[in-house]
Amino acid sequence: MELMVRIKKKLRNFTLDADFAVKDEVFALLGASGCGKSMTLKCIAGIETPDSGYIVLNGRVLFDSEKKINLAPQKRRVGYLFQNYALFPNMTVRENIRFAASGTDAEKKQKVQANLERFSLLDLADAYPAELSGGQQQRTAFARILASDAELLLLDEPFSALDSYLKWQLELELGKVLQSYEKTALLVSHDRGEVYRLADKVAVINQGKMEKVHEKKALFKQPESLAAALLTGCKNVSVASPLDNQHVRADDWQVDLLATNVPAKSKYVGIRAHFLKFRPGPGENTIPVDIVQVIEDTFSMLVMVRKAGSDGKTIRCELSKQEWQEWQQWQETGKPIYLHLPPEKIMVLAD
Repeated sequence: MELMVRIKKKLRNFTLDADFAVKDEVFALLGASGCGKSMTLKCIAGIETPDSGYIVLNGRVLFDSEKKINLAPQKRRVGYLFQNYALFPNMTVRENIRFAASGTDAEKKQKVQANLERFSLLDLADAYPAELSGGQQQRTAFARILASDAELLLLDEPFSALDSYLKWQLELELGKVLQSYEKTALLVSHDRGEVYRLADKVAVINQGKMEKVHEKKALFKQPESLAAALLTGCKNVSVASPLDNQHVRADDWQVDLLATNVPAKSKYVGIRAHFLKFRPGPGENTIPVDIVQVIEDTFSMLVMVRKAGSDGKTIRCELSKQEWQEWQQWQETGKPIYLHLPPEKIMVLAD
C-alpha cells in the first residue's frame, strides 16, 4: 500500500510544504506544536483542502489540484484517529464500531466481534463514550478504524491525553496493531521516544517545511539540522564556526573541537548529554570545567558545567548517581575535573 503526497497549503504564519512517499511501513512526522503535522494528516484525510499538489493512495487519486479531483473523506478509505477520538456520543461501543464496519451484515457482525475481542472491549460493548475512561475511548476508536478496512491509518498524537502508565499500555497495543496491519500508517507526534519505538521512517517538520526523510536510527544518530537535533532530544547546542573539515569552534561554549566531518556551511554543533564523560586529566576534546549546578533527576544526575574560568554557555551532562558520587569524592580532593566530548558523537548541524 503506497501513499504519495506532494502538497502546499498557506497557513497563518507559514506555508505547509509536504513532499514524501511511503509504502507498507509506519512513517512518523516529528515536530513541535503548530508546525503543520496535524494539518498534513487532515489534508490526506480530506478534512482540509491543500492549495496545490496531489495525494495518491494505492494508485487512486484522492486529491489533484490540476485535475480538479478532491474525493470526499468517506470515499478515501482512510482511518483517522483524532486526538479527542471523535466517538459518536449517542452510540454504544458496539454501535460505534459497527457504524464504520464494511461488508454484509454478517461480515459487519464478525468484524465488530473480532475488534471487541482484540481491544478487550467485550464487557464495555453496550457502554456509551461518556461512561468510558480515556483509555477505553481510545481502544474503541482504534477498533472502529480497523473495522472499516482502512487502506491507510492516520494517527494524530494518539497518546497525548493519557497518563504515563496508560500511555505505555496503549503504545504496546498499538505496536501490535501496526505489526499485524501490514499496510501504511502515518504517526504524528512531538514525542521522540514514541516515534523511535513505533516508526520505521521519520521526517521532521519545522514551520511547515518537511525535511529529508530518514530511517529512524539514522535521524537520531546524526540529525542534519538544528530543528532535527532539538526534536530528537539534544540538550547541548552551540553556534559554530568551522575551522577546517575536521575542526569547529563551538562559539557559545568557547571551545575548539575535533569532529569527524565539518561541512563549510555548518552553523551549529550539538552533543547529547549522555555521551559526555568526566575525566581526571586533559586530552583530545577534553577541557577543564567548573561545576555550575547539580540536579538530581529520577534515575540520574544532571550536572551543568562550563569551560573553567570562562563565561561560556553551560553544557548539560547526564551521569548515573553512582558515577556522580565518585566524581564528588574526586572534587573534594581539590583536583580539577575535565570533560571529554567524543569526536564521533559531535553533531555538526545546518539551520
